[in-house]
Amino acid sequence: MHEWALADGIVRTAIEFARQHGKEKVLAMRISLGELQDVNQEILEFAINEIKKGTIAEEAELEFIIEEAEFKCRNCGNEWKLKDVKESFNETIKEDIHFIPEVVHAFLACPNCGSRDFEVTKGRGVYLAAIKVEGDDE
Repeated sequence: MHEWALADGIVRTAIEFARQHGKEKVLAMRISLGELQDVNQEILEFAINEIKKGTIAEEAELEFIIEEAEFKCRNCGNEWKLKDVKESFNETIKEDIHFIPEVVHAFLACPNCGSRDFEVTKGRGVYLAAIKVEGDDE
């Protein structure tokens, strides 16, 4: 489960940010979960809570934001969302995309023109969108 590795990176990043800014406590973390990554939020949250124990981030509140996956066709300019086509995926395809989001190009085509030449414009990856440390304005 790569959720534990992601959790470790998130907590380390928040702690490092606080230390670089001379702060001794992380109060909150906002974590963006790209829909395309299909991360298990419950496992990630559990892992973060376990990893932050005994650190300056131990009491930090967690907020998760799900960022919808969106695409733009380079051929015709059409824009669409993963939710518009996801129901056509079987479990194997969903798992493939979960572990290697770049393979989405093998399974998706523009619903307008059929081209596989499209870009992922939103909803990819997992990242720490915001960190609140002691001394930040409320």
